[in-house]
Amino acid sequence: IKKSDLANYISHRKVIIDLLEEAIRRGEDGFYAREDVIHSLIMPMKTESGEIPQDNCNLWLIDERLAFHDYLASDKPISTMPITESSESKRPDLVSLNVFYDNPILVSEGKGLPLASIIVVELKRPMRNDAGHGGEKDPIVQALDYVNRIRQGKVQTSSGRPIPESDNIPGFCYVLCDLTTTIKDRCKLHDAILTNDGLGYFFHHKNYNTYVEVISFDRLVNAAKERNRAFFDKLSLPTQ
Repeated sequence: IKKSDLANYISHRKVIIDLLEEAIRRGEDGFYAREDVIHSLIMPMKTESGEIPQDNCNLWLIDERLAFHDYLASDKPISTMPITESSESKRPDLVSLNVFYDNPILVSEGKGLPLASIIVVELKRPMRNDAGHGGEKDPIVQALDYVNRIRQGKVQTSSGRPIPESDNIPGFCYVLCDLTTTIKDRCKLHDAILTNDGLGYFFHHKNYNTYVEVISFDRLVNAAKERNRAFFDKLSLPTQ
């Protein structure tokens, strides 16, 4: 039974990757899919972790580690999240708070401080080419601004426990978009480094204590296929 469940889960991943690959293509009407289509593939909109089955959350498309989280909110005002006391009404696309308690090394050293990482995902419509200066036009600035707002909101765990020194919590921002000319210009202005395959950028923002990765949709699909290729091959699922 467990083998069958695993085979079903791997098949589910294959279907999600195929749907994502189809969603980033230009349709017969000449237009690309809206952000909400891709958003819904990663996680249903306006939901929290406890409101949906775990199988409906496909954050593994971005990073396998994102499947492990203590709190996750999607397309909801920050003020409605139980992890924060902020009154801000702006909505991040996805925000994840991952808290690690009782780290053996820290405990043995007698520090006993909880560690946490704040993860924000920003989505843009495929081939959208209107990125510009400022928080309303620059998706990188938007993602960094969400991290900053969460920190200012006195971040707590989902059970309401305070996280001390939240200003020092490392942040991770993932911007999912196509590398159009305006996005490339924004990446260069942020002094981002081009990945070896030319399909993404990354950099560390020292002042925000945040790692930022700009991932093109092609890179997102390619990476997801590569990470799961061995499993797909075992089930004889086509990957081309």
